[in-house]
Amino acid sequence: MIKYGYYGSIDEAVKDAFRTLLNAKPDLRITAAVELYKEGEVSLGKAAEIAGVTTIEFKDILADREIRREVGSRSVEELERGVELIKRLR
Repeated sequence: MIKYGYYGSIDEAVKDAFRTLLNAKPDLRITAAVELYKEGEVSLGKAAEIAGVTTIEFKDILADREIRREVGSRSVEELERGVELIKRLR
């Protein structure tokens, strides 16, 4: 395929093959999204997008798999900067 110009590189061919596989097998797409989320590689919203479901549906998927959702917290400094920004915008 590369030799005849269908793909520009092996990387391009592999990416297309992987994308086709994930489209053909939604369970693999969901599993990949769950693993990326568990490893902290993507946010909940991005994982849901990868899985092809809504955020609420993805939360249910995590619950069904007994995966705890980690809710990040901001530092005191970040919160204070946010408050100051809101005050200035008023």
